[in-house]
Amino acid sequence: MLQRSSGEGRPIEYELVEAAPESPLSRPARVRMRDGVHLAADVYLPGGDESPGDTVLIRLPYDKNGAYTFIPLIAEYFTASGYRVVAQDVRGKFRSEGQAMLFVNEARDGEDTLDWIIRQPWSNGRVAMWGDSYYGYTQWAAASTGHPALKAIAPRVTGTGLGEPVRAEPEDRTRAVEWGITYLYPITHFHGRATYLWEPDWTERDFAAQVEGFLAETGLRPPSYDQWVPHVVHLPRFPAGDPFAGRSVPALHTIGWWDNCASLSWHDVAEIEQRPGWSAHHYLRIEPIDHESYQLIEAAGDRVAERSEAHIRALLPRTLDPALEFFEVFLRGAGSPADIPRVSWNLAGTPGMRESASWPPAGTRTVTLFGVAGDGEGGALSRAEPGDELWSTWTHDPADLVPSSAKDAFSFLLELPDEAPIGARDDVLVFTSAPTFGDVDLAGPVGARARIRSSGPVMDCFVRLLDVAPDGTALRIARGQIQLRNATEPGTVDIDLGHLGYRLAAGHRLRVHVSSSDYPEYLPQTGTGADPWTWGETAINTQQLAIGGPDAFALNLTLLEGELP
Repeated sequence: MLQRSSGEGRPIEYELVEAAPESPLSRPARVRMRDGVHLAADVYLPGGDESPGDTVLIRLPYDKNGAYTFIPLIAEYFTASGYRVVAQDVRGKFRSEGQAMLFVNEARDGEDTLDWIIRQPWSNGRVAMWGDSYYGYTQWAAASTGHPALKAIAPRVTGTGLGEPVRAEPEDRTRAVEWGITYLYPITHFHGRATYLWEPDWTERDFAAQVEGFLAETGLRPPSYDQWVPHVVHLPRFPAGDPFAGRSVPALHTIGWWDNCASLSWHDVAEIEQRPGWSAHHYLRIEPIDHESYQLIEAAGDRVAERSEAHIRALLPRTLDPALEFFEVFLRGAGSPADIPRVSWNLAGTPGMRESASWPPAGTRTVTLFGVAGDGEGGALSRAEPGDELWSTWTHDPADLVPSSAKDAFSFLLELPDEAPIGARDDVLVFTSAPTFGDVDLAGPVGARARIRSSGPVMDCFVRLLDVAPDGTALRIARGQIQLRNATEPGTVDIDLGHLGYRLAAGHRLRVHVSSSDYPEYLPQTGTGADPWTWGETAINTQQLAIGGPDAFALNLTLLEGELP
């Protein structure tokens, strides 16, 4: 249903998504939490079988019956393998009671829901959890409680720090760059029981003022938004203060190469590697997908914005079969943990999945490419050590920002944008390698070292790694960004570009784009140090990157096979 107001200024439009009808395949249940709040759940039993069996729990804020999540079809797929399924609206959402609050109730509510499941006559006391994004986060939250009934989890494209505003101390010179969606999420998906699909007019910069107009129009004020704006208050998410402090749970952890939230997943991977108890039960799966599970290599008929039921049913085997195989071992005890590869990964650009004992796989090595001055058509990426200090300069204009390549960052592979045209802008530095002589396989972390400075007080530095085909089109294959404060003084920064599993085909080139904005995916700098969310006075800044000297721009790649020129 489309709502419209013509109050002061521009009309305010948003789509109100309310609870869909409950599935006739399920039976409704009300699950009481420890504080007396009841959460709505659907119970799916295989063939109506009331006898005790293994259960898969899915806890989500996007409507357990809604078209977007197609949970009834997922439940049907799980029940076909004999699993009981419980799908639950989280607190305050759709049919569940209580106040909608981002992240902070999911550990205890997950624990209480597990208590409820094991008391049911159709439960044998063994439970697994599955889900993407926020309902991947609810798995980490429930697992953090150490509940003995939770035998396995299968979180996909998510992280324990999902949705958290940037954390930084005032004295820190570097910090992460804030996503544009961060402050929108609580006013869309946690704006009362329903979902309110709305976004600001990105051609304007008064984001906070636009939000206030939207809130006035709806007559609701989400507490999670006020928790973050104008001053962030980080409420505790996990009872122990650390999601990995307690009893470990076997986890099938799925990451997408093009998931815009992948940095959160890789942060958790690094944390788990430091915890022997968790690391022993951690299984990594890395797929060539984005957040919405579009694939790099996909039939044209499957790359559609509106997936039909036929599309969804075709999607279910590749989405759910890995979890089913995992649950068979860790929930049902059928087979051995040794039957599950510790790392299952795709080398993007090639079909199928590969297996390895660790990530990165054995046999990799680090190769460094340096950015050097070019001949007027951009710079080069070279293996040769740089010479004397030299600075490359560009301009950051808050009124003319470098555009994000995809309209929807969550569905990057649906659009598959060509990023070559962005490199034609005067405010983007470009460094390109020579063509490869043969296929080059990249597998492992990617990072950049950059010495940067600005005429303004705050500088954002974005680094994008592209695969340039012989026809000149460019696909982004890795990216990273960092913010430097007190930027009038030069600073050497390390920029994490995530991880790669990618085949650079023979005759292709690597290219790097360096810029100061990626809008509207990331909030842009004003040039004056003013808050990007509330905006204010702006100024054009001169930005600089060192491409010579001891801290010259350097790109570190992890090479598995082949040679870079």
